[in-house]
Amino acid sequence: MKPLLALVLLVGLTASDAIPLYAQQMSVAEYQRQSAKAAEKQQKLMNKNARLQRKAQKRADKAQQKSLKAAQKADAKANRQLYQK
Repeated sequence: MKPLLALVLLVGLTASDAIPLYAQQMSVAEYQRQSAKAAEKQQKLMNKNARLQRKAQKRADKAQQKSLKAAQKADAKANRQLYQK
């Protein structure tokens, strides 16, 4: 069993050496494609984050306006009650 394992291991190592090293390197065109794809992905992510930030800001502004309106309404009610008596 051990000699068979050693033979399989030896064949595996020689087969991996047979693959040329230059075939594993990226070409300039492939590198440019990959770089462009990564840049596009980064831009898409930035746009998504900006959109979500605008949406959150809009929600916060709306909540602030609602709170201000409620405070003004409460002040008006208090003033009416103050001057009615």
